[in-house]
Order: sequence, then C-alpha cells, then structure tokens
Amino acid sequence: MPTLDWIGKKAVLNHHRQVPYRLLKSENSLSVGDADSGNLLVQGDNLLALKALLPYYAGKVKCIYIDPPYNTGNENWIYNDAVNSPEIRQWLGKVVGAEAEDLSRHDKWLCMMYPRLSLLRDFLAEDGAIFISIDDTEVGHLRILLDEIFGPRNFIVNLIWQKMDSPSSNSRNRPFSNYHDHTLVYARTADSCRISQLSKPEILDAYPEQAADGRRYRLRQLRKNGKAARRVDRPSMWYALEAPDGTEIWPIHPQEKWEGRWAISRKTYQKMKEKGEIEWKMREHGWVPYGVEWAPVEPTVPHPTILTDVGQNRQAKALLNEILGTDHGFETPKPVGLLRRILEMATDRDSLVLDSFAGSGTTGHAVLDLNKADDGNRRFILVEMDEKIARNVTAERLTRVIKGYGDIPALDGSFRYCTLGEPLFDEAGNIRESVKFQDLAAHVFFAETGSPIPKRTNGETPLLGVHNNKAVYLLFNGVQGDRRVNGGNVLTIEVLRVLPPHNGQKVIYGEGCRLGSSKLKREEIVFKQVPYDIKVS
Repeated sequence: MPTLDWIGKKAVLNHHRQVPYRLLKSENSLSVGDADSGNLLVQGDNLLALKALLPYYAGKVKCIYIDPPYNTGNENWIYNDAVNSPEIRQWLGKVVGAEAEDLSRHDKWLCMMYPRLSLLRDFLAEDGAIFISIDDTEVGHLRILLDEIFGPRNFIVNLIWQKMDSPSSNSRNRPFSNYHDHTLVYARTADSCRISQLSKPEILDAYPEQAADGRRYRLRQLRKNGKAARRVDRPSMWYALEAPDGTEIWPIHPQEKWEGRWAISRKTYQKMKEKGEIEWKMREHGWVPYGVEWAPVEPTVPHPTILTDVGQNRQAKALLNEILGTDHGFETPKPVGLLRRILEMATDRDSLVLDSFAGSGTTGHAVLDLNKADDGNRRFILVEMDEKIARNVTAERLTRVIKGYGDIPALDGSFRYCTLGEPLFDEAGNIRESVKFQDLAAHVFFAETGSPIPKRTNGETPLLGVHNNKAVYLLFNGVQGDRRVNGGNVLTIEVLRVLPPHNGQKVIYGEGCRLGSSKLKREEIVFKQVPYDIKVS
C-alpha cells in the first residue's frame, strides 16, 4: 500500500499515546440547562481534550465531523504540539505561512493531523463513521493519511459540497472559480458501518394502488416491451400463461404481432401467483397480465455524492450574523443544512456525535435542530481550542438557539461547558492530590480494559465494572470508608472480605497488598500497585 512520508512523521506516529490524561473542569456559569444531559463543550487544545475524554467515550461515538484548517496560507493557524523532536521544536508558536514562504507548511499540517486522527479513530463505534471537510489544498495528502490510519478498505466516499452559488472574483485558481469543498468519509469498520439513505416520501406517489392490508403497490406489465426484447433473445421467457377465462396468452405484440418474451421466468411467475402478486386486466386487444410491485417500506434513495441542496457559505454566514451579530470573525462557517444531512446519513436518534474542531458550533446547532425535528436524543461533544471563540461564539450560539432568539423559537436542549484541568499525574508519576476517585476510576478502567468505564462511579464502591468477565477494583481515597494510613487503600484479608464478589478474574488496584501469592492465586486476583502500575499516558 502506498504511504506518505514527511518531515516529523516518525516523531508524531505515537505522540497521541504520550499525551497525558487530564481532568475536565466544569464551568457552571457557562453551562446551560441540565449539565448531565450528555452534551459537552470543551475549551482547550483538541489533542489534550480528546485524550481527557477517551476513558469515557472510546468506542461510543457514532458520527465524527471535523472541519480542520485547510492550510491555504490564510488561516493563521499555529503548530503547538509539544513533540520531543528537534526538527519540530523549531516550529512551535509560529504562524504557518503561505506556500511560497513556508516550505514545511504541509509537513506541519500532517504532523498536526496525524495524532488527532489516530485518537479520533479510537472514539468511533464499530458501526461509526468520520466525515472530514477539506478543500483541494490538502485533500490528496489527507486521503493517503486516512488510508494509513483507518485502512483503505474503510474508505466510504468523497462527498462534494457546493459551497458557493455565484462566481468568486478573487479566486486564487483563476481562470477558475472554485464552487466546491470535499468531505472525505471513512468508517471504523466498513462491513459494520450503516449509512442511511435519503428519505424521499414522494416516491410513494408512484405507487397508486393499495392492498387490503394498507400496503401500496403499482402494476408492471409482464410482457417485456421494446423490439430488443424478442423471443429469440431469451427462449426460456417464451411460454403461455392462462388468463382468468382459460385463454392461453403468449407474449406477442398486440398490434405488430412480433414474438416477444415475458419479463420473468415461468418459475418466478408461479411464485408470484401463489403470493397473489399477479393481476389480469382486460384491454381492447384481450387479457394482459401484470405483476405487483410493492412500495418500499421506507421510501428512500441513495444520497448523491454531489450535495447542492444543503446550503452554502453565504447563507451560513448570514445565519450566524442573525444569531450573534456581525462581529463573530467567521467568514465561511458551515451551513446547518450540510451538518443535518450528514447527521441524517450517519446517526440514529440516540447517537453520540463528536466535533473536535468546533469553531462556530454548527455541529452542535445541527444536533439540536435535528433532535427538535424528529424528537431525537442525540448528544454532542464539541472541542474548541480558542477560549475567546469557545465562550463568545460557540457557547453563545448554542445558548441562543437553545433558548430562542429574535422571532426564532427555542430548539431546547442543554450543554455542560468544560475546561482542561491538570494532568492526573505529576512529573514524577504520582497521582495529584486534586484527583478524585471518579476521575482515577475512569482512567484505571480504561487503561486496564481498553473500554470506557460502564458508568460514572459515585465512589461508594471499589468495583469499577466487569469487562470480558474480568472485574476491576480500585482502592483509593478511602473508598472503603477507612481513611487511615494503610487502611482501606491496602488489600488485606478484611478488605477482601467486604469487596463486592465476582466469580472470575479480579484485578485490584491499591496502595499495597498484604496477601500472599498463594492466596492471590486461589482468589484469581491480580494486584497492581497505585500509582506505579497505572498507565500514565
């Protein structure tokens, strides 16, 4: 398989694994409604935020949409990842320049994207898909990068979105005016991914008949039409049918009298007849047989790969102006219609949606909008790096569409606003004093099993959950009620006796263990010492 190489690639291949796990801090004053609704807006670097969210949401996200920097030379984005590499350290804190003045700009973009895409893949459910908007500047590099991370067989489609409805006079591609952007779509596992088709109720208009059970259908003449459909072409389709009055009917053209053929075999005809799916009608030239063709249960058609009816940048900016005023700083936000179409393709009513380049908040807006339309319970996780944008644009937009603005009615909903806190572990690898049992529990369970903790623990029990018949326990912060030194955080006979039972392997994390190896073996216990046996990053 062809691969892509660039300056700094070796340094970033495993960078996402070296990023420390951090705490999330809830900012109640910036949150709206029920903070436990499942909707999150996280302000912070998206690489750090994704790592902080991973223990809770790995493998649970049905749809990821991102709109990363297009690297056109006009965005003023800055490479800031703390990668331990001399060739990369010289990039830190510097604005990525235009093509002619920055020969490593594509290398920087690829170094920025690789670890983020690697983490995003870990969030996807087995039947999930990621949608990435991009333009011609980096679409070639991105396609190869995604093939490497997701696998080429998990490529689904390149959707072309019409972003403009009139020519641009300042196009850098003169004499052409670029009307489109790309949206590359990859599945976590192509065989499991299910993209819904486009709902089209008007299809039912083509089925005018109605059966006794309410199902709609239409009739198709069984004689194959057209002079190309002759007896000599398919001899097996030349046979007689018995009309209701016993007359033999052959597939002969009624006026021109040339020998045609039936559209179905004799065997298929018999099956349809047994199911009551054959109708005869008397016409001026005699009996004519028809087959029943049932209307689809759900009237849908495949999505076109060129999207021309989901809105353009111009309408999207006008909507953002209407919601926030004109001082928001976004020239080309994505339209809600585009995101709604993607959500209609890739989610059901209870799906989790992730956008780690949240920007103006279109993804969250579209989730709320679609939930309102179909009474869904989709949840979103948005990440925005810039504090000013997160507070004044993303959060403010969500707040206004939730509560209603001007003459526009409320979409309803809620979200929790979070910021990134300290890493769980300090420079020496010790657990920070500010870390609570719930935070460490989520990290320990994920590090041990590779799956998110089944549900957020309230700290009342050391049993975090069971995965593949392996129970995971955490003795920390006196969860057993014994806060003495060497008390409830140490595995002793007395502590073991009061642990929630499990018939199978038990992995117990604690500060110390007083049980002998033979006792541990009999009880099917693997003991791991806190903090030394806990994965730090």
